[in-house]
Amino acid sequence: MSPTTDRLDTPRAAGMAGIAFALLLGAAIVLMRIAVPSGNAADLPVDPDKRWAVQVALEIVPFAGIFFLWFMGALRAHTGAAEDRFVATVFLGSGFVFVATLFASAAAAGTVLAEGTPSDFGRHFAYTLLSTYAMRMAAVFVLATSTIGRMLGVFPRPLALLGTVVGLVLLVVGSGVPWSELVFPAWALVLSLYVLRVRRGTAHRPPTSTDPP
Repeated sequence: MSPTTDRLDTPRAAGMAGIAFALLLGAAIVLMRIAVPSGNAADLPVDPDKRWAVQVALEIVPFAGIFFLWFMGALRAHTGAAEDRFVATVFLGSGFVFVATLFASAAAAGTVLAEGTPSDFGRHFAYTLLSTYAMRMAAVFVLATSTIGRMLGVFPRPLALLGTVVGLVLLVVGSGVPWSELVFPAWALVLSLYVLRVRRGTAHRPPTSTDPP
């Protein structure tokens, strides 16, 4: 595969993986909110008639995490060696911690759901992992990604600004506002659609004398 083809395939891989991640995580969040529509999910019991929503959400989460790792790898490959090492370390660290915390919260929620009488401790533990730690790491990831995109000129200014706003919302609001978690998959979807559009435009751009052979 030629270097030019590599450069074209990497944004496409990032876009497709990001779209899959955004749709899966968004679906999982919506299903969880169907089971607990408002308020603090740690303090409210799950309606027995809606336990199916939680079970489906827990089945979706592992696949969302897998696609997120592909999304991370493709984005990092797209930025290349020019990325700032400090910001790149924050990017990688926050992404890995987000996935680990997401999986841990899903495992904890699955254990609680499987019990006949869920304990308050188990429910609080699973909810705190997701709403406090996973979403805070998602905020750091969004901020780091937007910073890299702005520094390298990979993202336009409005998209970088959107990422900054989303990161601050996730960092400050957290679990205080129901459904606020959806801003993270929504941001990932917007970013993925952008890189796919850029990839399509690059693929159809006629070669110039400055392009490598």
